[in-house]
Amino acid sequence: MKILVLTLGVSLLPFAAMAAEPDASRFQLERSGDHFVRLDRQTGAMSICQDKDGALVCRMAADERAAYEDELDRLSKRVTALEQNTAQRALPSDAEVDRSISIMERMMKSFMGMVKEFQAEENANPLPQKT
Repeated sequence: MKILVLTLGVSLLPFAAMAAEPDASRFQLERSGDHFVRLDRQTGAMSICQDKDGALVCRMAADERAAYEDELDRLSKRVTALEQNTAQRALPSDAEVDRSISIMERMMKSFMGMVKEFQAEENANPLPQKT
């Protein structure tokens, strides 16, 4: 049994490595003067990249940065509004709870009355046995 598990694990190891690797065709680099423009083909985001000490360092383009910060501001305002709305919402009063319970009790009594009527009709008029 151990051999089967080990064999299966070793045979599936390359598939796990392939799943962990990022898609090589996701990004496209184009040289533009002394820097590169990197296009993310999945999201459409563009970054400006420069070669610094043998490493490619990328940063967002100015218009994307502004859109990114606008979205962050919008989401921050939304979170603040939701937090304030949640803080203002109070628990229902005892009178409101009692009213809700009485409505549910009336509904359940009415429903149980209907069930009893159906049972009485069924007992009074049984279906004929066909077997």
